[in-house]
Amino acid sequence: MPKLNFRLDESLHAALMRRALGANLSLSGFIRQLLEQAVDERKRYVFSSQDEILATSIQILSIVATSVGEQSPSALEQGMAQARIILAERGLLGGEDIP
Repeated sequence: MPKLNFRLDESLHAALMRRALGANLSLSGFIRQLLEQAVDERKRYVFSSQDEILATSIQILSIVATSVGEQSPSALEQGMAQARIILAERGLLGGEDIP
């Protein structure tokens, strides 16, 4: 099996690592799938179903957060702080968002 080696800048590497972790793949596995997608004649996005689930989850959570925020701003603040901690632990926040 051929092997490829190449260099990435730090920000691209970090972004790829976050996406790979989010897809529950190793970096190599994630990049391999991206390359397979690039040569796929159908040109469909490999992770589209996960993105659709994520988009739906974000919409639902936005509605819940709005409702909680109207009823109890302090409960919303606590929940958001806990969410940032969990997201940071999973590598899903950028450096400026990490608590």
